[in-house]
Amino acid sequence: MTGDSHRLQRRMVAGLGLLGATLLVALVAHQARADAQEPNQTQRAFPIVSKKYAFEPARIEVDQNDLVKITLTSQDIAHSFTVDEYRIAKRVGPGQSVTFEFRADHPGTFRFYCNLKQDERCREMQGELVVHPK
Repeated sequence: MTGDSHRLQRRMVAGLGLLGATLLVALVAHQARADAQEPNQTQRAFPIVSKKYAFEPARIEVDQNDLVKITLTSQDIAHSFTVDEYRIAKRVGPGQSVTFEFRADHPGTFRFYCNLKQDERCREMQGELVVHPK
């Protein structure tokens, strides 16, 4: 290649870099406008107490696509909050709390339970997560 060919090639690559950067900025701006126009997502908060082999409350109801925030507290021994369909398994120590969030994007009724095996009665701990379709 001649010197002119190299200069032309460098200009083409530089031009593509500028074009790529311009496209990226346009894409980011478009997404920001789309996010601003999207209706506000609902956030639902639930304190759940685990004690004496039960969850209180034992039933949670939300709408599909709600952002669910759970604060799980244990008042006696270690417990967990497990929902297989949402791949959630959170553990809380004795007398402690843990807070976590998830998007309720699958409609249906799902069992939540304690998956710890430190005591036979842990298997009795269960409840329902109801996600109403939109």
